[in-house]
Amino acid sequence: MIVVAHLSDPHIDSEQRSIERTRAVMTYLEGLPYDLDAVLVTGDIADHGLPSEYEEARRLLTSRHPVLVCPGNHDERGAFREHLLGLPAEPGPVNQVHHGPGLTLALCDSSVPGKDHGHLDDETLTWLDDVLEKATTPVLVAFHHPPVALNMPYVDGIRMFDEQRLAELSTRHLRLRAFLAGHAHTPAATTFAGLPLLVAPGVVSTSRLPWERRAHAEDHVHLDLPPALAFHVLDADGRLTTHYRSVTV
Repeated sequence: MIVVAHLSDPHIDSEQRSIERTRAVMTYLEGLPYDLDAVLVTGDIADHGLPSEYEEARRLLTSRHPVLVCPGNHDERGAFREHLLGLPAEPGPVNQVHHGPGLTLALCDSSVPGKDHGHLDDETLTWLDDVLEKATTPVLVAFHHPPVALNMPYVDGIRMFDEQRLAELSTRHLRLRAFLAGHAHTPAATTFAGLPLLVAPGVVSTSRLPWERRAHAEDHVHLDLPPALAFHVLDADGRLTTHYRSVTV
């Protein structure tokens, strides 16, 4: 079976809190008795998009498992490329593909520079169409922003929009198994374009759901809950199963 660990939204900054929570998750993954096929981090790697934050992220996200990262709305493309990926600091979307044994992971850049909402531009959709066309193994498509409403008004206002283009593209590719996202800071499972849409918990915080108690109108997140992550398991029958785990800091 294929196992992908999926975490999101570490929001690494100069504060020890974000660093310690990210380190706790990575230490947990390093302590697993088996090698993972990949560790996927779906965006908001840095809190302010600063070079120093990406330098810290590069140290924290080092692992014996393959680590794959895509940008979120808090990330800055040039600094992300240069200081996290070791690539030239270019302004275009950061799209990447990982070919592992029995699995293809396509990481799409859904960020819109200077904005909080998400969008897949023409360049990204053309790139993804080509990746899916050439794939010879099951494909998981990852990005930061969920392309559907999660019934969380604060998050839904800054989700991925113009999602119908992605939905139309997905109908043409039978190897596509699921979509993976972050951004919501809460574990969630729903569907998009007839396929699973699986949202990773937040590392730095957990969003309050609309029906949970809050101290005031802007009290959007739990800061006292532990960081968490998802494990996506693809078995020999092609069935995708997701397990969620919290991690002690």
